[in-house]
Amino acid sequence: MSFTPDHATVWIEIPVTDLGKSIAFYEAATGGKLERQQMGPNETAVFQTADPAGGVAGHLYEGKPAAQGQGPTIHLAIAGTLEEALERLRKAGGSVLSDPIPIPAGRFAYCQDLDGNSIGLFEGT
Repeated sequence: MSFTPDHATVWIEIPVTDLGKSIAFYEAATGGKLERQQMGPNETAVFQTADPAGGVAGHLYEGKPAAQGQGPTIHLAIAGTLEEALERLRKAGGSVLSDPIPIPAGRFAYCQDLDGNSIGLFEGT
């Protein structure tokens, strides 16, 4: 049996300790907007996509982040250049962990959010 989906990732969830502070952080770092929504018993903040029916998105929720440096790395699309996004991330309280890394689809840098979650900021070509 072979399975090849259109998108290997269908949804992301990032646990944070303070939803309000994390919304401000992720909006600053990515240059995008998050929308607060009630999903089941949890209030969340949803990353917006151009095509909600076909795009891959995700949300922040108040939960227990993995220990610093543990857990998966979520790579996020950014507005503007990677250098601009890294500067916004630093000003918002995050940490940049690597220099920009070129790949065939663009460039990214490894970073950490306010709770030590591993994230990548990605600038496409």
